Amino acid sequence: MDLRSLQKIVVSALEDIKGKDIEVINTAQLTSMFDGLVIATGDSNRQVRALARNVQEKVREQGGEVLSVEGEDGGEWVLVDLGDLVVHVMQPSVRQYYNLEELWQVTPDLHRSALEAARGE
Repeated sequence: MDLRSLQKIVVSALEDIKGKDIEVINTAQLTSMFDGLVIATGDSNRQVRALARNVQEKVREQGGEVLSVEGEDGGEWVLVDLGDLVVHVMQPSVRQYYNLEELWQVTPDLHRSALEAARGE
């Protein structure tokens, strides 16, 4: 499955369960480990886990592969590894503390264009 299709599936899955502040970050030029990140916020442990599970279900329904999942027990930060795309679902305080957007040095314009592309806009 190509990256753009995978991003669309993930963003749609997150929006289905009311994920907040969804960011799609293209990392292809920054690392060879994966081509993109999707970061989203959930308001509670329960919502974070539900968002991560919905991403997994939707990706598998479309024939994609989930390589691994980390953090489901705690529910503060769940990472879903889809190979070329890594999905981080976090509670607001965890997301603010780790600030992955700044870590990956992405400008707001790149966020917006990647998210729009993932939504098919």
